Amino acid sequence: MKRKNKSLILEDLDAVIKRDPATGSRYQAILFSSGFHAVILYRFNHWLWQKGWKLTARFLSQTTRFLTGIEIHPGAKIGRGFFIDHGMGVVIGETSEIGDNVTLYHGVTLGGTTVFDKNGKTITKRHPTIGNNVIIGSGAQILGPIKIGNNVKVGANAVVVKNVAQNETVVGVPAHKTNKKNSSGKNFYAYGIDKNSTDPIEQEIEKLQEQIKQLQTDLAQTKNKK
Repeated sequence: MKRKNKSLILEDLDAVIKRDPATGSRYQAILFSSGFHAVILYRFNHWLWQKGWKLTARFLSQTTRFLTGIEIHPGAKIGRGFFIDHGMGVVIGETSEIGDNVTLYHGVTLGGTTVFDKNGKTITKRHPTIGNNVIIGSGAQILGPIKIGNNVKVGANAVVVKNVAQNETVVGVPAHKTNKKNSSGKNFYAYGIDKNSTDPIEQEIEKLQEQIKQLQTDLAQTKNKK
């Protein structure tokens, strides 16, 4: 049991070094990464939660929030190699489920919404389920009991309220997919942004702008002929 916990902690620690170019060693991560501090304290609080010490777990999680600016409910389920960069303002709700090798940036919310079944009863699963190798950019809001597939990239400030299939990149409000497919989790893109991806909605707007300019030119030429 101790060996497993040690391995889990080391994976979280090494995730900081691998994905944060400003951190060059485990010592720096331990000393300066507020995201790592929050994750380690969450691991302990989650253990307390599972053992039935829920009041203590909630109290300590609120203490962690005060110390790090990161709020992780001890009831949330988080996989291995989890990394929170910068961290301030991150909120992870009680029924959130997060896979392995996931990266969150500051200001991310995994928020809950009230959902009812066909009989009008409240569904207890209120928060998102995040797959493996997912990157969620700063300020992004993932809301409700939706599913985010493996290898998904969520751009900064996106608002996601619907399921996202695996390997997609989504941006905008509300979030919509780009033309970029992520075939695996090997490539890491800071803030979930790949400079080679294009936004189809932005492209359509640019086309409309060009058409408006052309219409204005044609209209001016028609007036001149008169």
